[in-house]
Amino acid sequence: MSEPRDAGTGEGATQRLPVVERGTEPAPQEREPGIQDGAGSGRAGRFWSARRLPAGLVALLLLLLAGAFLYDVVAVRAGRSALGWRRDLARQLAERPVDDTWVLVGAGVAAALGLWLLVLALTPGLRRVLPMRRTHPDVRAGLHRDAAATVLRDRAMEVSGVQAARVRLRRRRARVRALSHFRELDDVRADLDGVLDDAVRGLGLARPPAVSLRVKRPGRKG
Repeated sequence: MSEPRDAGTGEGATQRLPVVERGTEPAPQEREPGIQDGAGSGRAGRFWSARRLPAGLVALLLLLLAGAFLYDVVAVRAGRSALGWRRDLARQLAERPVDDTWVLVGAGVAAALGLWLLVLALTPGLRRVLPMRRTHPDVRAGLHRDAAATVLRDRAMEVSGVQAARVRLRRRRARVRALSHFRELDDVRADLDGVLDDAVRGLGLARPPAVSLRVKRPGRKG
């Protein structure tokens, strides 16, 4: 197998694809229209879940139900009698009143199932994946919420005086609880504000969460 040659070395040469390394920015002509230097504000929507499990269950149930009805219809057309469950179902539907308890229960279950399917179809899901800023029109990136919370906690632990830190990250807000065993609480809080603001910006999220910070002394033992 021949080795790939650089572009411009002759006819049929293999061209080198552009590589964006860490810390480099795409060339001005490659940037998405409307993105300014330092902004990185491309439209970054949420990631949509494939919903494989609900879709598979619904498809399986519909397949079984349609197969059962199709088999019974073919059997009746072939001269056989209809299956007992279909005769009972037809009789029950014809005799039971609309306000019967079991009819209302069945209707409620069917309505709840339909509402659940509509919610799954209209909501993106994947709430734990936070979309990041798009600096290139052909690249989408996301950051797991637990990983982002770990980064914020590690940055908070680097502040002098912080003994322990806990971070709960949501889509819109990051709740940080820190314990300080020395230094004044106001000084620790001020340092944490600056460090966490820088850390949130460094995550590169499309919608940076607001930081809610609380600093207190550890409780007395015993």
